[in-house]
Amino acid sequence: MNEYKLYLAGEWAETKSGKIVDDINPATGGLFAKVHTAGPEEIEKALAAAEAAQPAWAALLPEEREAVLLRAADYLAANMERMCTELIEETGSCFMKAMGELAECVNVFRTAAGECRRVDGGVVPADIQGQLSFYVRLPVGVVLGIGPFNYPFLLSLNKVALALAAGNAMILKPASDSPRSGLLIAECLDAAGLPKGLFSVLPGPGGTVGDALVRDPRIKMIAFTGSTQAGSEIAVKAAQHGKRCALEMGGKNPIIVLNDADLEKAATIALFGAYFHQGQICMATSRVIVEDGVYDKFSEIFEAKVRALRCGDPHSPETIIGPLIRESQCAVLDEHIRDACEKGAKLVCGGTHKGAFYAPSLLADVTPDMKVFHEESFGPLTSLIRAKDAEDALRLCNLNTYGLSAAICTQDVSKAMSYAMRMEAGMVHINDSTVMGSRRAPFGGVKASGIGREDSSFSVEEFTVCRWITLQYGERGYPV
Repeated sequence: MNEYKLYLAGEWAETKSGKIVDDINPATGGLFAKVHTAGPEEIEKALAAAEAAQPAWAALLPEEREAVLLRAADYLAANMERMCTELIEETGSCFMKAMGELAECVNVFRTAAGECRRVDGGVVPADIQGQLSFYVRLPVGVVLGIGPFNYPFLLSLNKVALALAAGNAMILKPASDSPRSGLLIAECLDAAGLPKGLFSVLPGPGGTVGDALVRDPRIKMIAFTGSTQAGSEIAVKAAQHGKRCALEMGGKNPIIVLNDADLEKAATIALFGAYFHQGQICMATSRVIVEDGVYDKFSEIFEAKVRALRCGDPHSPETIIGPLIRESQCAVLDEHIRDACEKGAKLVCGGTHKGAFYAPSLLADVTPDMKVFHEESFGPLTSLIRAKDAEDALRLCNLNTYGLSAAICTQDVSKAMSYAMRMEAGMVHINDSTVMGSRRAPFGGVKASGIGREDSSFSVEEFTVCRWITLQYGERGYPV
């Protein structure tokens, strides 16, 4: 059993005003580690150091910031096997998911390194004779990143690396269920020689550590990934204090399967989207909307695939379904299944759990009057929904407060594009899964799923302010 210190202003430090808490392995229910959390003294030191260190970091040449991030990528690539084991034991990630997450994190560091050279501005046509009119992008200052437990390394690093690339300082508040993962980011940056003071990782409760940081005037921006409820509360506090925020929140993501779709392929796509990482993904395919003409056939194919999913030890490369982050989440799935069945849905398979391991579960004949149609389950549960026709499928797709990711399976490209333009989601994928990421594309949602976009230049836009500058080099007449 290990004990992990805070990463405070570029140093590993024991807490003085916080607590040392237990970090639980969800697969075993046993103790994975003890982690130092931040209190008022640590929060103040991190804020003061970040504010002091940021101007010098922003003044560095782009290639100097780039070099630090590239060294961090190399360090991560050399230590993936050890870090994979830690991700599995802290979060219950299966081996395939944990290794994939870390490999993508190497890409994030390298993408952020490349963005250091692309933080630029432009010249605009002048409205006055003898004037040069242009704009530049400048870092916002000190950014607060709040990460989730499901992809704790990747989704936190997406904020940290790109905020640093844009010339900001960063304080990371990792999820309480996965604090070690945030500290692994610090390990990479520390090994890469990131200047002291620029980065701190402050584990601790959101209601104390997170709230204190959100309200502090030295924090100029908040980048958050997590639940819609928590994100909405942060947005209100940010508005009260005049701060900008980027929020990636929840989703109840649909895939539409039309009559002309390749049903075997569509079932495989939906299976991956619904059950990868136990469905604990904001983009998880939690509503499978199938046109009436193929509903019964698709359901038969899909059920067979769900029943074949392998559950068990997350360390095994063959395991697909591991544990939920905590056993208490099982009650949410139980309630969604109970409510749906009472209102006429059919539990096709699953609906049981042992400890934090919830069996892959499937509901059929789900309708909009059921909780599971609208609310996030965040577990290995998805719903089959019958649509009368393609237009009804689109209606059911949009009949939700969320709008993160959506997908459609059809062999008619024209129809696919027509529906993609009308699906209320920040991201739409044709003949592919709702679970999709790219380091070069804009990631984010609409409606209750979020504000702003992440990845590459889209993150840089969020983490910078645009300043307009004019230079009057010629004579100008004034009216007074």
